Amino acid sequence: MTPPTPLARPVPLGRRSVLALALTSLVGVAGFGWPLLASTRSALVGHSADAPWLFALLLPLLLAVVVAQISEGRTAGGGAPGLDAKSVALLGVLAAAGAALRPLGAGTAGLEPMFFLMVLSGRVLGPGFGFVLGALSMFASALLTGGVGPWLPFQMLAMGWVCLGAGLLPGPARLRGRRELALLAAYGAVASLLYGVVMNLQGWPYIAGLASSISFVPGDPVSENLVRFAVYCLTTSLGWDLPRAALTVVLCLTLGTPVLRALRRATRRAAFAAPVAFRPPPSGYPSDRATD
Repeated sequence: MTPPTPLARPVPLGRRSVLALALTSLVGVAGFGWPLLASTRSALVGHSADAPWLFALLLPLLLAVVVAQISEGRTAGGGAPGLDAKSVALLGVLAAAGAALRPLGAGTAGLEPMFFLMVLSGRVLGPGFGFVLGALSMFASALLTGGVGPWLPFQMLAMGWVCLGAGLLPGPARLRGRRELALLAAYGAVASLLYGVVMNLQGWPYIAGLASSISFVPGDPVSENLVRFAVYCLTTSLGWDLPRAALTVVLCLTLGTPVLRALRRATRRAAFAAPVAFRPPPSGYPSDRATD
């Protein structure tokens, strides 16, 4: 009896996919961090002006990730496939589920149940699939809840990074049971906190009327502004980020096992990595010519 092969991922990472993800992340880092490099004379007026441009860049970059997966699947030569119809269907189902989970928290104390599903999905289905899933889920939830605004492309990027990180966690094929749940819960807590920090960065430089100890000062050294930013996060948003992290930990530990099992079963039954092979008919089987 041969040992079972590691569970295939619908969107394995190849060179083109890594390049597309790296380029998308670089654009995201620039979008989040450029105000820190603004000069004293800069007139920062919020993301109402640059968010449409970032969104216009983000969509083709996400499409580039998908195209890279498709092209890698076609040139895999019998290896793991890229993005195909089955993985696209799974992507749509999970994105819809994530979009439906997000409003359940109703914005109360930062509670967002979708985080645990994004973490578990990224774990099972891989970093490439996870990044696209996170961005698409946030986009769908914004359409569902009417939360479309200058912050949307930043939310899409941040959630994509959350899922990407979950897909990069160690031991995807061997680590199981309580150890895996503990790993996912710990990562979910850290990712939930970092998500809040990153989203604070996209709005903090534009908030006027703050105390001098926590306000952004254009032209000041980056190190000094980062100290003010850390104080700002601790004094304003930590009360929202901690409940989000706590809820993610609780859901990962309580619902993690059945959700992981369901995701892995769905991936197994879909046979994403099953190669297509054509065999000649057995001897004695009538040919088309013989039946004419």
